[in-house]
Formats: sequence, C-alpha cells, structure tokens
Amino acid sequence: QVQLVESGGGLVQPGGSLRLSCAASGFSFSTVTMYWYRQAPGKERELVALISSASLLRNYADSVKGRFTVSRDNRRNTVYLQMNSLQPEDTGVYYCRAGTAWWGQGTQVTVSS
Repeated sequence: QVQLVESGGGLVQPGGSLRLSCAASGFSFSTVTMYWYRQAPGKERELVALISSASLLRNYADSVKGRFTVSRDNRRNTVYLQMNSLQPEDTGVYYCRAGTAWWGQGTQVTVSS
C-alpha cells in the first residue's frame, strides 16, 4: 500500500536549519508531483512547496521563498525540504503529499529560543 513517512523535524532556534525527508513507497514515485504542507496550531493547513516529477517545476509559498528548498531523489523515492533561516512562524506540523490523494503522518517542527 502507499506509504509516506516524514522525518527530520525537531526543535531548532530561530535562524537555524532543518532538513525534512519524506520516504515514499507503494506507487510510482518518479511520475508524481510531490508537495510539502504545514499546519500551525489553530490554523489551516497551507501549501509550502511543490516539486514536479522530474524536478523541472518548483513552487514555494511567498513566506518561505529564499529560505526553503524542495528537492527529490527519484532513485531513493524521497522528497526533501531544506529549511534555512527558520523563524518562530515556521512552527507547525509538516506533511508531505503525493499527487492528489496520499498524505504522510507529519513531522513536528518547532522554532523557539
């Protein structure tokens, strides 16, 4: 069955960095656009970044442009989110999504001093 497993979250100080990973299985990863979302406490889930199947298209939310980078390794069936210059407002649960239907369980990112 389809599985998406996020990892790499944690507690980091403002200005720090984290790299999230999402390991995928159970579908043809190399043919599917992948997405990163986040949900802060009390807020709706929002799209952070997306990357097309061959990495030709990458889009970012305005709030993370220039700080976050999405990438993927189709040999390893994994998508990444490199997050630099993290700020408290980046705190939330980060989810990866495959195509239109599949979601991971999320990984917590907390930015706090």
